[in-house]
Amino acid sequence: MCTCPKKLSLNPYTGCVHGCLYCYASSYIPRFSECRPKLGLLKSLRREVRCVEPGTLVSMSNSSDPYPPMERNLQLTRECIKILRERGMRLQLVTKSDIISRDAELLEAMDCVVSITITTLCDELANLLEPGAPMPERRLDTIRLLRGKGIPVSARLDPIIPGINEPEIEGLVSSVCNAGALHITTSTYKARPDSWQRLKDAFPEESEALGAMFEKGSRICGSRYLPEQVRFALMQKTKEAATRNGATFSTCREGFSKEPGVCCDGSHLARKKM
Repeated sequence: MCTCPKKLSLNPYTGCVHGCLYCYASSYIPRFSECRPKLGLLKSLRREVRCVEPGTLVSMSNSSDPYPPMERNLQLTRECIKILRERGMRLQLVTKSDIISRDAELLEAMDCVVSITITTLCDELANLLEPGAPMPERRLDTIRLLRGKGIPVSARLDPIIPGINEPEIEGLVSSVCNAGALHITTSTYKARPDSWQRLKDAFPEESEALGAMFEKGSRICGSRYLPEQVRFALMQKTKEAATRNGATFSTCREGFSKEPGVCCDGSHLARKKM
């Protein structure tokens, strides 16, 4: 069950070129590996935003990264930010890309939070898990740059996959917090048929033990969940690491209890200038 606060979702692009093995969106968006800009978006956004109350939370993006490589030239996301800023919207940007650094001067003047997804510190593992995404150090550098501008940043350690990136939990939390992340959002890998096949192909040995875990778990809304005790232990380990590093903590679709005043997606930071 999703526990995110009410918000509007805006995806300037359809599809994503990051090629993440664990991606859930590829199971329901046709041609997901082909990134396409949404035609006529800016005209529609200028019209529709007039009907939305200033201060409303808008999330970019919940399925397709708002900063694909083509954004460098198209600047579609950048123009969307300008429109939302003029209307006084609160903004959450979720990305794996360092291209967002270009827009820091726009974000400085907004009630916003940037959520950077980072699942490993190892370049070799990142190349397998997320072959089209920027390397981990570039994402850490992005956190540092944004925090240097006073822009609140949360880190999504998402997903945690037992036997693959799970051994890195404490190092990941420490690294993103040292870079400046104020909040940690995490979840365990939820297997869907297409993502599970990709993971098995890339990690044939590790997937045997992982598959045995899923057999003891449950199926919810078409996804395989790890056993509850496994998920709880991984979330607890991440929470303890976040607390030691001075960050707030939340989980996504895990049923873990929330801290008072903390949104599971980190959007509570969009109200603060830090």
